[in-house]
Amino acid sequence: MKRAAQAVWKGTGLEGKGTLTTPSGVFKDQPYSFVSRFKNEDGTLGTNPEELVAAAHAGCFNMALSFQLVGAGFTAEKLNTTSEITMENFDGDFKFTHIQLNMKASVPGISKEKFEELATVAKKNCPISKALEAVEISLKYELE
Repeated sequence: MKRAAQAVWKGTGLEGKGTLTTPSGVFKDQPYSFVSRFKNEDGTLGTNPEELVAAAHAGCFNMALSFQLVGAGFTAEKLNTTSEITMENFDGDFKFTHIQLNMKASVPGISKEKFEELATVAKKNCPISKALEAVEISLKYELE
């Protein structure tokens, strides 16, 4: 399996602008820039690579956990996960330093212990987690 996305950038790093497009059409010429990446905290001026990694991680984790749950005889009514990436600047060298997964889950009949076991396996083994292994990834969850 191969997946792709296209990034087009015009101009300098500080003043330039770019667009992101995916073959699925989910993103079509979505704007991104230095301002949308580093200055616009509310995210209203466009997307950024970190936001896209966070979205991919939340989606991958939910899917991985869903498979873990089914394998253990449970079906989730709802898995709602937010992935929050912390990126820090170390003298001009930007690095992801932490990823916080926050989840609210509704899984009928599961114990807290079993859920924690399956969620931990999913967090460790989803392909995006594996791609980000150099980053500390923590998980908080709430069963409803």
